Amino acid sequence: MFQRSLILPEPGTETFFLWGPRQAGKSTLLKQHYPDSVWVDLLKADEFRRYASSPERLREELEAAGPDPSRQVVIDEIQKVPALLNEVHWLIENRDLRFAMCGSSARNVRRGAANLLGGRALRYELRGLTAGEIGEDFNLDRLLNHGYLPSIYESGQPRHRLDAYIADYLREEVAAEGLVRNLPAFSDFLDTAALSDGDPVNHSNIARECGVSAPTVKAYFSILTDTLLARWLPRWRKRAKRRLAGAPKFYFDDVGVVNRLARRGELLRGSDSYGKAFENWIFHELSAFVAYRELDEQLTYWRLPSGIEVDFIVGEMRLAIEAKATAKITGQHLKGLRTLAEEHPGIDRRFVVCLESRPRCTSDKIDIIGAEDFALKLWRGDLL
Repeated sequence: MFQRSLILPEPGTETFFLWGPRQAGKSTLLKQHYPDSVWVDLLKADEFRRYASSPERLREELEAAGPDPSRQVVIDEIQKVPALLNEVHWLIENRDLRFAMCGSSARNVRRGAANLLGGRALRYELRGLTAGEIGEDFNLDRLLNHGYLPSIYESGQPRHRLDAYIADYLREEVAAEGLVRNLPAFSDFLDTAALSDGDPVNHSNIARECGVSAPTVKAYFSILTDTLLARWLPRWRKRAKRRLAGAPKFYFDDVGVVNRLARRGELLRGSDSYGKAFENWIFHELSAFVAYRELDEQLTYWRLPSGIEVDFIVGEMRLAIEAKATAKITGQHLKGLRTLAEEHPGIDRRFVVCLESRPRCTSDKIDIIGAEDFALKLWRGDLL
């Protein structure tokens, strides 16, 4: 059992949505945090049918039980019956109840209840496992090969579990919700999109490879982000001396999913695939930390038209990080961070996260640290 880093409100104090990719552990976290809650599980066929046909039953059942404002009411997979939000709204306003509503996609909820309770509900998002949550048992090679989803990370057969996960995503999340008309084309798009993980996206190029239009590709990417299977990393926009270049970068939310879609096989240190997965992991740790600690910092990347870039920038040049899956950092690996310092002399800290065994600092104040050291410093709060 992992101790998750996301801090949820105390029972009976707030109404909120908890979003997260499938199998991220949302239900488990809610059961741990609200053991005495009233639980509505829309994954159960009978409960789904009951509330889908008569949403008012939620209000009637809670009224019959006697509303208890000190208890949390949990609705699991709220996107399956968006009409329940009307009843939730009434119960918040008239019975002072507090709800925790979780799901893997707000897309269907927005379609059924556009205002998402009109600001009456907070929003939280649970990511896959982080190094800080794994703790002393953290194993980078295992994490990059298995991915961040708790049940798959612990599995002895991660490939089979990941294949099932992808198939269930296509069947239950995409097909069942009617998100696309051409499921085979979307399946082909997933394979192509996996090859773009960690890169700026050119919609026209991907459209040609998939045999669909550029607007369709844009819509497909929106489905991935709406269902929390992926997210964007924008480029840093405040121009200094030169014009910055580059479209947003694209990252799948789970590196194990990328591995299977891209048919990478086992990731071994020194391979290009390992390096790509390593960068995905750094993005995962940084974005989870910023979200869980509720930092008012944007995560971006920096790039010049010449192609010189830095993988990650936190805030207004508070922290710059290069991800290099190598055990020997050379001057070539430092080129981006050194150019960044020339363009922005006021940058606070610069790091290269790599596979070297001992931390060191260059003469121009670039810290070179190993992956385990980076994770420890990050979640201990030493970096931000």
